[in-house]
Amino acid sequence: METLIPAGNHFAVMAALFVIAAIGFLAEKTRIGAILTGAVVAIFLAILLSNLGVIPSSAPAYDFVWTYFVPMLIPLFLMKADLRKMLFETTRMTGAFLLASFGTVLGVVVAFNLVDTGGFATAELASEYGSRHAATASSFVATYIGGSVNYGALLETTQLRVADSEWVGAMTSIDNLFSGLFLAVLALLPGIRWIANRFPNVDHSEEIVTLEDEAPITPASLTYAAAYGLVVVVIGSLIADALNGLGDDFGSKWRFAIIGGLSLIPATLFPKAMARMSGGYEIGLGLSFVFFAMIAAGANIVTLISEAPILILIIAIVLFVHGIVVFGLGALFRLSLPELITASNAAILGATTAPALAAAKGWKNLVTPGVLVGVLGYAIGTPIANLVFQFWPV
Repeated sequence: METLIPAGNHFAVMAALFVIAAIGFLAEKTRIGAILTGAVVAIFLAILLSNLGVIPSSAPAYDFVWTYFVPMLIPLFLMKADLRKMLFETTRMTGAFLLASFGTVLGVVVAFNLVDTGGFATAELASEYGSRHAATASSFVATYIGGSVNYGALLETTQLRVADSEWVGAMTSIDNLFSGLFLAVLALLPGIRWIANRFPNVDHSEEIVTLEDEAPITPASLTYAAAYGLVVVVIGSLIADALNGLGDDFGSKWRFAIIGGLSLIPATLFPKAMARMSGGYEIGLGLSFVFFAMIAAGANIVTLISEAPILILIIAIVLFVHGIVVFGLGALFRLSLPELITASNAAILGATTAPALAAAKGWKNLVTPGVLVGVLGYAIGTPIANLVFQFWPV
């Protein structure tokens, strides 16, 4: 289909993606945009523009984003991923987050098995849906443990984004819609007395954990961060290429997990030096909005309507099981409701919304742990999702 911005005009397409991302950030300054989040605004704006014929649904510029932006997101988001802080200084929150991660994996397994045994994937969707099982399942595991960077890594590893960009667009759109609804539910839970009374009453109003002061963001720090990210990607890719000698493209399948593992080493061993490279996370956040816009541009409304029912069912089951595991087992382990809400938020929506909700609720001593477990999700989301993909029954 001919579009106002031709797919062959690479600069114009890239400019459109960045403009959409910028509008997403601007929207967060409004009351409605703050509720929806900038990522959701960018996603639905990209869908609208794509289906109105303003931007193309596929373009070489999109491949550029996949090839160069997605790998860079991993080291940029993990620059402050000091494992010692995440595992030992926020023990209760780490436990709650690992519980949330388990809930995600179990939710995905239950959802896909129920859809299969319930006959929801039959008729015209059966053959197509069946062929996308492992890739779709592992992508949901990635995004509901880590976030956009892990999601992008799995779509690239499984090659689902190449095999069916429209399906990926539908996945992304429904995922973000349900994530927003899930966030709203989490925000309402503390006000439901029947639920709140089933958890230990812990005062989280006093800030007891603080992050070290970071250096100000400067042109030099941004350059350091970008250089660091590129070097990590290059080294990780070289290791992955070397491991391909083991056969079955072993290294390629684990490329993003390798890059993530490499990113954790300097972040854990040299946290003060990494703190001087301030601005890396901010670069990653901006690029992630561009990434979301690029994915959403491939969502065809007709396809979304025809295939959304099965995706709606899958995601609804995943989030329901996740919630049962987190709040059911969390109550047994005597974790507080705010701790569980923050951990669940960090898993489903990421390191940005978790501390924001904690701060809005007055849970001051959960703000920093919310950031840390969100970053932990970036670190473990890709390898866990890779394992799900590799061992998913065909």
